[in-house]
Order: sequence, then C-alpha cells, then structure tokens
Amino acid sequence: MSESSKISFEYLKRTLVFKFDAGTSRGVLKTKNVFWIKAFHVNTPQVVGWGEAAPLVNLSLDDRPDFEEVLQSTLKQISQVSWKKDDLSILDQLANLIPFDLPSIRFGLETAILDLKNGGKKKILGKDFHKGKKAIPINGLIWMGKKDFMLDQIKEKLEQGFDCIKMKIGAIDFQQELDLLSYIRERFSKNQITLRVDANGAFSATDALSKLKELANYDLHSIEQPISAGNWDTMKQLCEATPLPIALDEELIGVKNKAGLLDAIQPQHIILKPTLLGGILETKEWISHAEDRNIGWWMTSALESNIGLNAISQLADELDASIPQGLGTGKLYQNNLDSPLEIKEGQIHYSSQIPWEQPS
Repeated sequence: MSESSKISFEYLKRTLVFKFDAGTSRGVLKTKNVFWIKAFHVNTPQVVGWGEAAPLVNLSLDDRPDFEEVLQSTLKQISQVSWKKDDLSILDQLANLIPFDLPSIRFGLETAILDLKNGGKKKILGKDFHKGKKAIPINGLIWMGKKDFMLDQIKEKLEQGFDCIKMKIGAIDFQQELDLLSYIRERFSKNQITLRVDANGAFSATDALSKLKELANYDLHSIEQPISAGNWDTMKQLCEATPLPIALDEELIGVKNKAGLLDAIQPQHIILKPTLLGGILETKEWISHAEDRNIGWWMTSALESNIGLNAISQLADELDASIPQGLGTGKLYQNNLDSPLEIKEGQIHYSSQIPWEQPS
C-alpha cells in the first residue's frame, strides 16, 4: 500500500451449515450466515485482502434485520477514504469511521485491510503462527445435546489428544451434566485434563452459587457466564463467593466502560471474542485493563468461518496467548472454506502445505 491510498470493498455472503445441531442454552444452531469482505485496489485487483463480518444471532450488537443493507452502505462509504500506511493508524481510522454498534463489520474491515496491506496472503498480524512455526493450544468444545451425544464428543476429544475440554452446560438435566464431568474426572486428574464449563447465562441468581459449589467438586479451571449478562451486582457477589473461577463472556458485549465493568464485578477471567467486541483494538484494550487488574483472559472464536478464525488465531499469536484458547470451531461446518488451519493433538496449526480455497 502507498503512504495514503484508497481501497475498494465488496462482500460475499455464505450460509454455513453445521454438521450437527449445535446446542446452547440459548437454543439450537443449524446454520450461520457470514459475510466475507473483499478489499482491493482498482489498479491491482488481483491482490485481495479478506475479512469476515459474522454477527451472532440474538447476541451481537449488529444482529439486525437490515444488516446486509448496513454492510453495503458502510463499504460504499469507506471506499472514499484514504488510508494511512501504518497498521495502528489504519485501525484507529476504522475505530473512528465504524460505529461501536457495528462490531463484526469493524473486525471484518480490520482484517481485510491488514491482509491487503500484507499482500493478500491471509497474513493479518502475529509472529510465528502464520509461518507454521508456532501452534496455539486450544480447548476441545463439547456441545450440548442428549447425554449420549455429549459423552461421545468427550470420548472423541480425549482420543484426539486434547488436554483441555470445555463443556457447554445448562440445557439438559444438571445431574446428567455432573455425571459427564464425573466421567472425565474418574479417568483423568486436573493435572492431566483441564476442564472448563460454559453456562451461557443459564443459571438463575437464586441457584447459581449452589450449582457452582457442586461443580467445584470436579476440579474445574473455570465457568463462563454462570448468570445472564447485565446483572452486575449479582455477578460481583458470585465472583466474591465462588469456589471456582468465573470468566465473563457475554457480559463484555456492548460495554464501552471496560475498566468500570472490571472494577465493579472483579471477575477472575474474561473471554474475548473480537467479532462481538469490535475487533483488534477493542480486544487489546480489554486485555490491557484485565492485565492491570491481574484478571486472566483468553480468546474464543464466535462461530466464524476459517477466514475469521485465521484472524483471531493470528491475534492470539500477536498477544502471546499461552493457555488454551477457544479456537477449535473450524470443523463445525459442512461448507467451510478449505484452509491451512489444522487441529492436531489439541493445538491449532497453520500448514503452509495446504492452500486456501478461494471465497465464492
């Protein structure tokens, strides 16, 4: 890119189809719409940067019925912008141009522009991950469903070499969920397998603490979002009394006063989803505030295709993420883009031997 230049933008829509009914406490997912943002210079259209805007239904700030129209008008608007050469200046420009309530669009544009700037080779940022020299540890995700379905997933993840398992809870009978955790703990100690659970806000304020006490019997690393977002006083009380660490997830969505939330609730961890939080700069700001307060963090994909997953993986590399991240969603779909992203022995790798499929 020249010192200051204009970029043209287009987008492609794809409806991703899950390989199974993906159950959460908020309902069952069968499909997921994603919008791939294409960035290019008119005089060199063969060099293309790709990003992804992928709002989550009933969760993202920009989950709205007119999303596609808003995306079209946003891309038309910023096609008139002259972009600076420096990465940080580009991200600052986008933060000023794209409203806070369009987080997935901002993240998709960040990714597309940085990819274009780096030659259209799916290199967004980071250090050694894109070079294939570094793998990132991830958790194996266990989706909700009938007990036998969840048990089959657990067995599969253990056979695949995962040493960190994350189980979604809150949709089936609580005792059956405890039985599944017991199945793992009877076979593996906490030193062998790290266990996380994600309630997606499923517990009530009245029963949350008692359930946390029962869950603590299984030597869990953490529980994500035990009660629904927005109940800061109750969540603060839980974080003070909890026998196991609490990680905030949905609680962060739409929050501008990051320090205020962290000071009010004082959680043990936070979960960072760039698509939902507004992209790279917003994610880095959350991390800065968390680290200032000795609050742990890790990143999680939000059901993006491999384009978005690649960007988040490279951001995790950039930020020297060390504990297992939530980046194992690339194999969820029947029609995801083929990519160099591979999962082996509980880690995500970037293989230079595997080409990217062209978005279409």
